[in-house]
Amino acid sequence: MIGICSYGGYIPRYRLKRTAVYQAVGWMNPGNIANATGEKAVANFDEDSITMAVAAGLEALGGMDRSMAEGIYFASTTMPYKERLNAGIVSAALGLNDHIRAADFSGGLKAGTSALLSALDGIEAKRLNNIVVAVSECRLGKPSSPQELIFGDAAAALVVGDQDVIAEFKGSYSVTYDFADHYRGQSAKYDRQWEDRWIRDFGFDQFIPEVVSGLLSKFSLKIEDFTKIIYDCHYPAARKKLNKILRIVPEADQSNFQAEIGQSGTAQSLVMLVNALEEAKAGDKVLVISFGSGCDALYFEATEHINNKAKNKGISEYLANKAELDNYTKYLVWRNILPGDAGLRAEEDVWTRWS
Repeated sequence: MIGICSYGGYIPRYRLKRTAVYQAVGWMNPGNIANATGEKAVANFDEDSITMAVAAGLEALGGMDRSMAEGIYFASTTMPYKERLNAGIVSAALGLNDHIRAADFSGGLKAGTSALLSALDGIEAKRLNNIVVAVSECRLGKPSSPQELIFGDAAAALVVGDQDVIAEFKGSYSVTYDFADHYRGQSAKYDRQWEDRWIRDFGFDQFIPEVVSGLLSKFSLKIEDFTKIIYDCHYPAARKKLNKILRIVPEADQSNFQAEIGQSGTAQSLVMLVNALEEAKAGDKVLVISFGSGCDALYFEATEHINNKAKNKGISEYLANKAELDNYTKYLVWRNILPGDAGLRAEEDVWTRWS
């Protein structure tokens, strides 16, 4: 039996109310008021996708013997380094051993499930034992853009193995398309996005039913067999439409935390999965769907070991432990969108040829 042995999550403590953002820059895009409800999770000035992945990884590893980990896979589209192994930094911070396989997964919003599937394949092939999969995102939306309000920062981590499995991996189904709903070039700071109706009508409305239908057919299942169904769609009307098309009942529709966290990119589907596992009981079937240049659908079933798993903070405790970021300008300074002068001593050192 292979699958998930442990899980962890991390949500930054600070939350920025979307109304505060709209009050500051809504004059540039009045139609953005449709997105100005709830709040978004905001990484602190000293946090990034690596530090958040480490925080989630520490939760997932808990009291486990870290010498047992033989792999670390890190997925994000906002890694600090383009040429330095980010997964290696996460591994060192988690205190994992040096004789470990490490890899970065990026380039699309389903990179998180791609990393998870690669880890599951490695366990199934008996190449590695106990792989840590960490996903994290800290994306920027251009001021006054819908993405500034929609995006949120979050991280999740899973330990995958074949001992004491709490959620058995039953199988998967994937589709891949070069669907340019949004993108970010090599030197770009912000995402660029096409019209919402293009993303809704030819993205979510097409890909998610296709991948769900493919998985159900492959494993001779019905949508009613699943206790929880996890998929990423931050458009409320489109989500309601998809639930109707797919016949997903309200009890099975896992919250996407759009009003509490925001859309967390590669971390989105696994953050939702961690929250579902917090509440799962033995025998529960869980369907996880990621969206981004296509879709991945993964099928898990909770085992009896989930009843004995020691509870950690998961996602729910981080959701409750929050503080309001009461100043939009402070957020801009934290993200280096608005340059601030903190004095000569606070300036960065000038690089030398020995740096």
